[in-house]
Amino acid sequence: MPDEIINRVANSSLKTIDLEEFYPLGERISIDIKPWLFKGFILKEKEFRTSLKNYNWSAYKNKYIALYCSSEAIIPSWAYMLIATYLLPFAKKTIVGSLLGLENAIFQEIITNFNIEEYKNKPVIIKGCANKPIPETAYIQLIEKLQPIAKSIMFGEACSSVPLYKKVK
Repeated sequence: MPDEIINRVANSSLKTIDLEEFYPLGERISIDIKPWLFKGFILKEKEFRTSLKNYNWSAYKNKYIALYCSSEAIIPSWAYMLIATYLLPFAKKTIVGSLLGLENAIFQEIITNFNIEEYKNKPVIIKGCANKPIPETAYIQLIEKLQPIAKSIMFGEACSSVPLYKKVK
């Protein structure tokens, strides 16, 4: 009988984190508030409120929303807040900013709630090469959370990882 091939990676204490596994389902869209402004530039409160009240917000059910204004109008904070009150029953998350900012906010929440207890004093590898758009900031946030407790942190695949951190004894 030939020598048995032993998977040393599977038998090691190495822990793998693949942020792609945490990628939440739901369409990401941006909403330009310019159409709700008078001539696309001036916020007239009464008309703005009426437009929002009459708008069909159910179209945003289970979506992630990034609010922005494509004109150079000065938009008071309460205007975005008012829009958020209409989106709240439908959208999964709403931010003011870009789609990248939205993705960063989604992953910040995921990593904040990520339980790291099983990674304590263990070598950790953070997988790269995701097929989904994982923001670079998410990897930094994960490092910030893991470094104080992990034995070591690497990036990539077990067969070809890049060492990032090793706890000094």
